[in-house]
Amino acid sequence: MLQITNLHKSYGGHLVLQVPSLFLKEGIHWFKGANGSGKTTFFRTLAGMLPFEGEIKMGTWDIRKNPIDYRLHINYGEAEPDYPEFLTANDLIQFVAKAKKASQKQVDELIELLGIEPFLYQPSGTYSSGMLKKTSLAVAFLGQPKVIILDEPLITIDDATVQKVYELVQRYHAQGVTFLLSSHQDFRFEALPIKQLFEVKDKKITELPPPRGENDRH
Repeated sequence: MLQITNLHKSYGGHLVLQVPSLFLKEGIHWFKGANGSGKTTFFRTLAGMLPFEGEIKMGTWDIRKNPIDYRLHINYGEAEPDYPEFLTANDLIQFVAKAKKASQKQVDELIELLGIEPFLYQPSGTYSSGMLKKTSLAVAFLGQPKVIILDEPLITIDDATVQKVYELVQRYHAQGVTFLLSSHQDFRFEALPIKQLFEVKDKKITELPPPRGENDRH
């Protein structure tokens, strides 16, 4: 699904992440790492938001040679979204929905499921961190993505919304969508069948043994 080769990401000439080779098959993948380890940088690079050296492909689509097809089919939900304060959740969701060719039915369903309606038309500068996160999550599920990246999807939201996130991941995963997730919290493994576990540390990404309980289900 995703093939990363000779990836180098630097800031100001300082190397922050190096991935010689990484192949992510279809499934749900969990990336662990301390703050500042490079998880968000890696996710933003895969999402096509940051320049880099190396090669990234999603199936036959190369991020540089096929930029429209690649970006149309990969979605990203930020850990701590920072939107222009004058835009409303409706502005943001409708803008991304148009770019991702999402139906209004899908938009309405995500707004209802994530409980966005009460603040849908309020300027995002008035939002709590939970409201911002719900908006970011809605944006991440729009369209017909093949890959959805969720950076710390469980933080700043209430337990009821956490359950909705699990439901969305389960539903989209059943339709063949691959997920890349990061979290400081342990995911409920009975809810999410994690295929691979990775650690981002010392500028590298290393695969770890499956989470406890994963092998017990096979």
